[in-house]
Amino acid sequence: MVEEDGLWLRGYHPAPEGAPRLLCFPHGGGSASSYFPFSAALSSSLDVVAVQYPGRQDRLREPVIEDLITLAELIAGHARDLAEDRPLALFGHSMGAVVAFEVARRLGVAPLAFFVSGRRAPSTERTELVHRMGDEGFLAEVRRLGATDPRVLDNPRLLGAVLPMLRGDYNAIGDYRYRPGPPLTCPVIALTGDADPLTTVEEVRRWRDHTTGEFALHVLPGEHFFVHEHRAEVVAIIRDRLVPHPQDGS
Repeated sequence: MVEEDGLWLRGYHPAPEGAPRLLCFPHGGGSASSYFPFSAALSSSLDVVAVQYPGRQDRLREPVIEDLITLAELIAGHARDLAEDRPLALFGHSMGAVVAFEVARRLGVAPLAFFVSGRRAPSTERTELVHRMGDEGFLAEVRRLGATDPRVLDNPRLLGAVLPMLRGDYNAIGDYRYRPGPPLTCPVIALTGDADPLTTVEEVRRWRDHTTGEFALHVLPGEHFFVHEHRAEVVAIIRDRLVPHPQDGS
């Protein structure tokens, strides 16, 4: 398990020495602890590390970084050290997929693999206006996606604490614009729900344009947070890609 790097990186379970490392990026409004179940499920074979963005949980007093490129550059500065002693793969869901993509572009070494979940390809243009809505419309969209505990949204005191973070994250992804550049060279494994209201399967398939390496697409039942409903399947996809298989007869 990686040692904490300041406040940015969180490891929850010990992993075997030399095991590949999986760096996980939360969705908008999410936190590192959302990957605790993934860490528990994968810790026997992978070193799972999760990114903690500013402005939430124990970083609540820090301002949310509302520029996604700035956020990616800061994370990349910490992530480079993670690739020094073992292979490093990346996993990001929703906004986290785009943050992870921009981090991968800045690592200086090709990741072992890049898993993108619940997000259309960066070069797929679509106008997003949720972050421009007033509080009523904005919170209705947050409720619809089910990313935030309704008990938090229904409690005025708690809502007052998390609303700036939610808006900041939505501003970051809503204002993000892809800047053309060299493609990745690592395998890209894309996952999506077949009923995700935020993207289509074909938009997710366009991630293949962002790598010269292998591309694979997994379509699972569910909406935007299919990763929670089908965690076992997602864990199996990750493990199958990253954990070496014994050779027959060995």
